[in-house]
Formats: sequence, C-alpha cells, structure tokens
Amino acid sequence: MSEFLAYGEKVPGYDVRVLNEREARAAAAILFVGAFIGLTNGVMLGTAVFSEYFVSFFALDFTIRVIQPRYAPSLLLGRFFVRHQTPEYVGAIQKRFAWGLGMIIAWPMFYYLVIDFQPNPIKVLVCLICMALLFFEAAFSVCLGCKIFNLIKKEKATHCPGGVCEMKIKEPIQTFNPVQKMILILTVIVMVYGAFAYMTKLPDRTNLTKKVKRMMTSDKELQRIEDEKADQEFENDDF
Repeated sequence: MSEFLAYGEKVPGYDVRVLNEREARAAAAILFVGAFIGLTNGVMLGTAVFSEYFVSFFALDFTIRVIQPRYAPSLLLGRFFVRHQTPEYVGAIQKRFAWGLGMIIAWPMFYYLVIDFQPNPIKVLVCLICMALLFFEAAFSVCLGCKIFNLIKKEKATHCPGGVCEMKIKEPIQTFNPVQKMILILTVIVMVYGAFAYMTKLPDRTNLTKKVKRMMTSDKELQRIEDEKADQEFENDDF
C-alpha cells in the first residue's frame, strides 16, 4: 500500500522519485490539441460542447495526476506514444506542484464552462494561458510550475527537464552572437506586431473577435470605427 501511494517511481541512480518527462510532454501535446479544437469550435462554430467535455476531462486528469500520476489518462496516452523512446527522468515533486497549479485553474474553468456557462474574454484568456503552458511544455520542455516551485521552496528541485537545475555553464551552441541576437529580437517584434495587427484588423465575424478587437484597440480608434459605421448607415438610409 505504501508503494501504491508513493508519488513517482524509484529508478536506480536517482536520489529522488522521478517521472518520465517524455510521456509528460506527449500528454501536454495531446491536451493542447484538445484545447485548440475546443477553442476553434467555440470561435468558428459558436458551440462549447466540445470544450465542456474537454474541460471535464482536463480537470479530472490533473486531479489524478496530483494524487497518483501513474493512473492519469493523458499520461497513459503519452506513454503509449513514446513507449519505444528512452525515458528522460525528472524529479516528481516539482511536477506534482506544477500539476497542482493546473488543477487549481481547471476546476473553476469546469464550473464556469460546464456548470454555470458564462463565457467572457477573461475566461478565454485563461484558456489561452493554459494552452500556452501546454505548448511550451510539449514543444520546449519548459515547465513554468517547476520554475515557480524553485522560487518558493528552500530545497531546490533536482533532475529538472533538460538538466536546467544542474546546468551552470552553457555550451557554445546554446549561446547567441550579436547577429543572432538581432535576428531573434526582430523575429519577436514581427510576431507580436503581426498578432496585434491580425486581431485588430480581422473582420467582426464572431463575438470573440469583436470583444478581443475592442480590448486591443485604442479608444480613439474605436471612436473612429463607430463614426464610420454611423456614416455608412446614414448613407444607406439616404438610398
């Protein structure tokens, strides 16, 4: 019974209980796809049915992760897909903390989306943040919750993804020369501007687009748009 309740797995050569980061990343990718489908269904089709099922699964899955990850459905799916890959072991305690934060976010979302459906831009923003966290873990093996764990705990985590807890000196291939830094900065600027321009210039075909556009547009620009609409309606009335 004690082994059943123990969190993480014992692996020879590791001084703490560990989890397989490869299966965690695979699970994050699977959940990201589910969240993305739910979001696109809501925006394009105007239905939250898929999101209701997904958020229910998400909340239950993260609760099981916090209690005993070896039985979490998404992690078992992830294990199936990476079962032929060499495991990458990471400390279980910091992953539990990170998944606990996910669980704290998941249950209020379950209430407001499934029990008492009240969609608004703030809740959409929370969903986008969850999707970003899932994407960063799946694509880059970046665990924000693990970083928060290290900030608030006296005993620092060990065996972090990619060895970031132990790595002190970067290899030359991990650094940026001046030209690379300039290209990186320009790339980020273009991406941010492109996202802003897209959201503010996108036709108002969905309620979400209208609300996001209103949040990201200045009062002066909003007034100009309203004036143009009023002038157009006046001209149409004349005809």
